[in-house]
Amino acid sequence: MPEVLEIPSDNIFFKVRQRQQGSAQYQKVSREGRYHEVKEGPCRFLVNLSDYLDTGLFLDHRLVRERIRHEAKGKHFLNLFAYTGTATVHAAVGGAISTTTVDMSKTYLEWAGRNLALNGFKDRRHELVQADCLRWLEEMSEAWPRRRFDLIFWIRRPSPIPNGCSIASTSSGITPACYTKSCVYWHHRDC
Repeated sequence: MPEVLEIPSDNIFFKVRQRQQGSAQYQKVSREGRYHEVKEGPCRFLVNLSDYLDTGLFLDHRLVRERIRHEAKGKHFLNLFAYTGTATVHAAVGGAISTTTVDMSKTYLEWAGRNLALNGFKDRRHELVQADCLRWLEEMSEAWPRRRFDLIFWIRRPSPIPNGCSIASTSSGITPACYTKSCVYWHHRDC
C-alpha cells in the first residue's frame, strides 16, 4: 500500500470498522492513547485512530465547519452535541467573540478542550459545558433574553424542523429552524 499511495508506511493507519450498536459503538476499542495532530484549513485537531470507533473528526462536516469559520467573526457561537469541538475550533479561529460547547461526554469535552488549546484558545470566552444538550437548552431558555447566540451548530438532526430562524421552546423541547444535509446550522441575529 505505501508504494501505491507514495507515502511512508509509518504514515498509514489501517483500521477495520465493524458495525456496532447501542452504547458499544461509543466504547473504547483499544487503550493506546496515541493522538495524532492533523490540519483542516488553518485549524489543528487531535485524532485518535486506534482507541475509538470514530477518530474525533467527522469528515462529512468539513464544508460546514469551513462555513462556520468564515461566518464566525464577531459572533457568539453555540456548538450542541459537540463531540470533540471541531466546529468550535473553527468558530474560534474565525474570530468568534465567544464559544459555548455542550456535550454530555466528559471524555469528548476534554478532547474539545485539548483541540481548543492546540489552536491557542484557553480563556474563559470559550466555555465547555458537560450536559444533556436538550435539557441544557430548556434550562437556558429562561436566559435567552440575556444570552444570545448568533451562530449555532447542532450535529444531530431533530424532528420536526419548522421553517424560519429562531429557537422555540415547545412541549417536546427546543426545536431548531434550519439545517443542512448532515447537521443543523443556524446563522441569524435573531437566533
